[in-house]
Amino acid sequence: YDDFRLNKEERALKKELEKKAKEDSKEIDKKADDKKSDAKEDSVKKAEPLSFDLEERRHRVVRLTRHSSSLSDAYLNKDGSKLYYLASFEKGVDLWEQDFLENTTKLLSKDVGSGLLIADKDEKNIYLVSQGRIKKIENGKVTGVSFSAPFNYRGVKEREYIFDHAWKQVKDKFYDADLHGVDWEMYGKEYRRFLPHIGNNFDFAEMLSEMLGELNASHTGARYSAPGSSWKTAALGVFWDDSHKGDGLRIKEIMKGSPLIKADSKLKPGVIVEKIDGELIEAGKPYWHLLDGKAGKHVLITAYTPGEGDRFEEIVKPISYSEESELLYNRWVEQREVLTEKYSGGRIGYLHIRGMNSSSFREVYQNLLGKYRNKEAVVVDTRFNGGGWLHDDLATLLSGKEYQQFTPRGAYIGSDPFNKWNKPSIVVMGESNYSNAHGFPWVYKELGIGKLVGAPVPGTMTAVWWETQIDPSLVFGIPQVTVVDMEGNVMENNQLEPDIEVYNTPESLLSGDDLQLKRAVKELLKEI
Repeated sequence: YDDFRLNKEERALKKELEKKAKEDSKEIDKKADDKKSDAKEDSVKKAEPLSFDLEERRHRVVRLTRHSSSLSDAYLNKDGSKLYYLASFEKGVDLWEQDFLENTTKLLSKDVGSGLLIADKDEKNIYLVSQGRIKKIENGKVTGVSFSAPFNYRGVKEREYIFDHAWKQVKDKFYDADLHGVDWEMYGKEYRRFLPHIGNNFDFAEMLSEMLGELNASHTGARYSAPGSSWKTAALGVFWDDSHKGDGLRIKEIMKGSPLIKADSKLKPGVIVEKIDGELIEAGKPYWHLLDGKAGKHVLITAYTPGEGDRFEEIVKPISYSEESELLYNRWVEQREVLTEKYSGGRIGYLHIRGMNSSSFREVYQNLLGKYRNKEAVVVDTRFNGGGWLHDDLATLLSGKEYQQFTPRGAYIGSDPFNKWNKPSIVVMGESNYSNAHGFPWVYKELGIGKLVGAPVPGTMTAVWWETQIDPSLVFGIPQVTVVDMEGNVMENNQLEPDIEVYNTPESLLSGDDLQLKRAVKELLKEI
């Protein structure tokens, strides 16, 4: 019935029935929810905790990438199907993708820089976050992400903070708890007085270096690195003839690897380069501006051969100064190889250890046991080496002792140990050897592997804590670990003397001679 047809008692009864129905419905829902909750609790109770067989994990180690490299960072996606990683081989940091389902390795982008790989919540995008920049990786494509992050820069306060931080870090981390007997409290107060008068990071780094220098230790000081520029003056990989007086530049020598070297090129020693991109090179005037910003770009060279009169043009692609520096280094090493061959009559090999690092060790290993395996001895040159951590690797490589020979049908073809040098060697060292380039010659001498020839090396065998500051243009160092020999002598500030002291002179070097190398070869010839 409709409500208006009901009397008063019937309407009251209807309301009571509706109320009761609602309460019954709520009770039913509550019981259903309770049943779901109970079922959920039962399932949780039934779930066993995961148990990992960690004791046998060493048998299940799997190499994920196909090549060995120095990793900056890596990211494995949630389902484990793809690994993204930043790898550095010899130059730059590249972004790679390893697909485990397809079993493929793909180079996504060259020279992206080091940083952190971070994925968004849905793993749709992966971001490379590095110093001052963000890059997005989406479906194998790398794009830059523009952003703005303004902040209230307070240079004076920031330098005060960095100063106090550096002072405290030295107090906490310097390898000698006594800080070489220096009154560090006093120096902190004295140098802090200069802070109000410093308005830039270059001067601040200089002042910080002065304070850290009071410790009289290696591997310390501060440095300031100004932001780099992609606009660079180019180089041609050429030595010019300074005796030339007229317009243009006369070629004296073209370095191996120079962009001027081409199969059909007329650019040779003796040729005069007259113009660069149509602009005359005037006598007595600088020409550097003609190559400004042209590294890696095509440049038109106008030149002629004196006495022949014909002018010609060639297009070349200049290189950067860092690339030319590499050519100069290779030239210097090749000159030492030729001198060693000359001094020894072809009996002795020559190796230069550029740095105490992995790439240098691979180069040494390859040449020592490949190119020079049949030589009677080898000169190991450590001059101009800035250090790293390779002393034990090199000492082990050079300390092989022959214990058997291989002779098929009576013909000698080799000896064991096959992966070590088991013939005489000698080490050349100089004043510019630093850090591990002090440590390796010391180990070489201490183990009695051979003699040291050259100039004394400052005692700098210390492991350093180089620390980038809140302003990344500033870095300072703390020598945190030094080496102590078995008699208790500390290597830091303990100069290493050569067995045979020899110095190069300006006259000898200008004449193409190397007195230190010559003496090293002479000593080896006595031995072999």
